Amino acid sequence: MPSDTKQTIYFGYGSNLWLEQMRTRCPTSNYLGVARLDGYRWIINERGYANVVETNFSSGQNDPATDTNSEVREESEKYANVVFGLVYSLEDEDEKRLDGNEGVPVAYTKEDLNCTLWESRDGGCVDVHEKTGAVREMLVYINRNQTREHGPKKEYISRMNQGIKDAVKQGVPEKYVVKVMRKFIPKDSDEERRKSVEEKALRQMKKFEDENGVVGSEHAR
Repeated sequence: MPSDTKQTIYFGYGSNLWLEQMRTRCPTSNYLGVARLDGYRWIINERGYANVVETNFSSGQNDPATDTNSEVREESEKYANVVFGLVYSLEDEDEKRLDGNEGVPVAYTKEDLNCTLWESRDGGCVDVHEKTGAVREMLVYINRNQTREHGPKKEYISRMNQGIKDAVKQGVPEKYVVKVMRKFIPKDSDEERRKSVEEKALRQMKKFEDENGVVGSEHAR
């Protein structure tokens, strides 16, 4: 049934890849599929959280997702200028909640950017190598000032690993994860340390508290 409520299409590329976190933070959000943002690269910035940085990628270059000539192009080059993420529809109240967790306008600002979307059927996995993606304008949280590469916060590693599991399951290329995200996000290893960090990550999932002191407890990623 059509809804009269205005909905925002949101591109999540950091810990909001974790489906449970999105359900917790934005209870009326709906998962839509996998998308790719071209002309940007994925990093962990000085704050210790994910960011996307604009590059000199030209739309005239080979499509980084559908180019199958992998013998000519290294995987690291193939994914150097793209960011994959999961896409959600947000009602107004959930967008406001997300603004709080993202620290708008201090930690991140909001931009509408064109992304290529592969819609999911009934929440299932999509194939981003199919040439069926549709370009849609989406909400992207971005920090254009803090763009230097840095190590992640410890609890963020745990949340990102949960998000990476979900992202790959939904269709984000595993080679993208290996070549791009694993540069910053190690796999959880030590069991005792992992459990301790996971407890903190679960608290952060529900309501983010900024460890940097940049913004208030309700205004950070």
